[in-house]
Amino acid sequence: MPTWLAATIAGAFGLFYAYAVWNAVAFLIDKATNPGLNSLGWAVLLFAVLFPLIVFGAALALGLRRPPAHFAALLLAGLGLTAVFWLNIISYVFSSGASLIA
Repeated sequence: MPTWLAATIAGAFGLFYAYAVWNAVAFLIDKATNPGLNSLGWAVLLFAVLFPLIVFGAALALGLRRPPAHFAALLLAGLGLTAVFWLNIISYVFSSGASLIA
């Protein structure tokens, strides 16, 4: 696969991963400033910030040497995994958010 094609595919999907990170950072700042977070809250929400970066890196490492369609499918699967993880974080915060507050 040519380098320009891999960069284009990774850049297009990277925007969605960046949105997931930005959303997690905004949520962390919102929860940290209102009542404050305990150590579990910090750990959960910081992992929510790092998780899309980890998944994007893993998808890049696994997919760069594959054909373009497989590379895009890996990045799309990683994006789906990131979305499901984010929904789990949101549901955890709203169902038992009192355990995250200091």
